[in-house]
Order: sequence, then structure tokens, then C-alpha cells
Amino acid sequence: MLFSGVIFDFNGTLFWDTKLHNKAWDIFLTKYNLHLSDEDKFLKMHGKNNKDIFLSIFDKPLSDDEIQSFILEKEGLYQELCLQTEMPLAPGASDFLDFLKENNIPFTIATASGKENLDFYFKHLPLTKWFDYDKVVYNNGKIKGKPDPQIYQIAMSVINKNPEDIIIFEDAIAGLQAARNAKAGKIIVVDSNDDNYTGWTNCQIIKSFDEVDRTQFDK
Repeated sequence: MLFSGVIFDFNGTLFWDTKLHNKAWDIFLTKYNLHLSDEDKFLKMHGKNNKDIFLSIFDKPLSDDEIQSFILEKEGLYQELCLQTEMPLAPGASDFLDFLKENNIPFTIATASGKENLDFYFKHLPLTKWFDYDKVVYNNGKIKGKPDPQIYQIAMSVINKNPEDIIIFEDAIAGLQAARNAKAGKIIVVDSNDDNYTGWTNCQIIKSFDEVDRTQFDK
């Protein structure tokens, strides 16, 4: 079967920042006398909207202002950590994005990140070479969080493709479930952090975008 469109998750998929997010969460959680293991973060947090995460970890009602304050605090920590690194894209990502662009294969990003991080990425990463900011689907406060399929369904409409035409690249369990719920034609797992993908062995698992078979695309 040939595919004619691609949707990328971003964090842990195109940008391998899982350890930076985990470190920022550790700093944040310690301040509030909370603790989660990296495995807990992988299973309960990665790929999910910040609002859902904060409501879960504090396990009590929070006002919108409180949630927004927590988001800016945690993401501020995360961005500081990012700027202390070289911030490379995932292995093989640049060549694969060049391939998609050169062959006029529609693609975009569907990310649980909010605008505060999306703006940061477009400022500090060479994303404008491949992506149109206005076509990136992100957590705008209105889209249901993964594993709900809504974010991927919107991304499919953005690139004008049906679910069966699409390959989705994901690293988080919630995101993989969202891709499955969106009935994507193919799901490819990006193992950027040596995580446990038990239950997803029917999907191709890659460590580099160089491993993606270019012949499966309808060019």
C-alpha cells in the first residue's frame, strides 16, 4: 500500500527532548513536593496536554489562571534547558523532510505542545524550511488531548488527506493511541528514549528517520 501524506508528533519524535522535559518536570515537581518516575512520566504524561497533566498530578480542581501559571513555570524551565543544548532535530529528520518536500508529499505537525513552546521551536529550530506555522496543529486550549483522535483528525484535514492515506510518526503511548483512534493508514513508532513499547510490536519501530522506506510513498 502506498501513502500520500505524513503527520508528525513533535516532542520525542522530530525533536528528541524527552530527557529535557523529564528534567524540567523533576525540578517543577520537587518544588511542589511531588514525584513521578521517568516511567510514570512516559505512561501518564508524555503526549498529553498540559492542562490534563496538571489536573492529574495535583489531583484537585485548579482554576484556569492557576493552570496557565503552572504551564508557564514548567515550560520556562524546559526552554532554559533546551537553550543549554545544541537542539538538533531527530536523526535523519532533515533528509526525510527534504524528501517529502522534494516529492510534494503533504505533511504537517500535530503536537500537544502549547503556543508558548511552538513559538519557541520556530524561533530556535530551522522549522520554516519545511513547515508552515499556520498549518501546524497544536494545543490551543480547544482541542481534546491525546489519546483522543481529534488533533490527528484536524491535521488530516489540514493536509487534505483521508486517514488511510496517512503515516503518523509518534513516540508517546497517548499519541500512539490517538493515531490508532484516528484510523491512520500506518503508524511508525519513534523510539527516541529507549522506552517500553510492549503492545506496539505490530508497528515499525525506528531509531532514525533514515530507516523509513521511501518506496511506500505515492510520489
